[in-house]
Amino acid sequence: MDLYQTILEVIDMRSFSNLWFWIMLAVVWSSASHWVLGVPYDLVLRARRYGEQTQVDLEDLVRINVNRTLYIAQVSGILILAFVSFVLTVLFILAMFYNVEFAQAVLFLAFPLSIIAMLNVSTAQQIFEESAKGELLYKRLSRHRLYTQIIGIISIFVTSIWGMYQNLYVGPFGG
Repeated sequence: MDLYQTILEVIDMRSFSNLWFWIMLAVVWSSASHWVLGVPYDLVLRARRYGEQTQVDLEDLVRINVNRTLYIAQVSGILILAFVSFVLTVLFILAMFYNVEFAQAVLFLAFPLSIIAMLNVSTAQQIFEESAKGELLYKRLSRHRLYTQIIGIISIFVTSIWGMYQNLYVGPFGG
């Protein structure tokens, strides 16, 4: 047995049995739920609790990120949508019809994150139309975070079920 084959046997390069995939999955969803429209959620909590300058900072940061998000969506939203649709379609075909495990892993990350991206644009549009400030802004950001966490929980659950299935199928019982 050569060194390369030994290393690959010790460090499993398959996606769902690799510890680094699961660490990355946790980090991605932790970050997605912490950064609400590009604003750290602890700033939202601090602004709600203490008000004053923290609330002004929050409103400024949200205004900047909302304007940026809506500008990107208006200028190149169709191109981004077409590109993301193409990439997700290719990943889906590779994952489900050709059983490429890496494509399955990337699809289980990319698809829910694309839903989060659409949710970002929708929430940004609501905040912009309402000129949300104060309690209404806290409500919008908190609701957005809750929806992100729900999508994350469902995504992690489905990914873990599929990952366990893959590990059992490819591992000791299949091949």
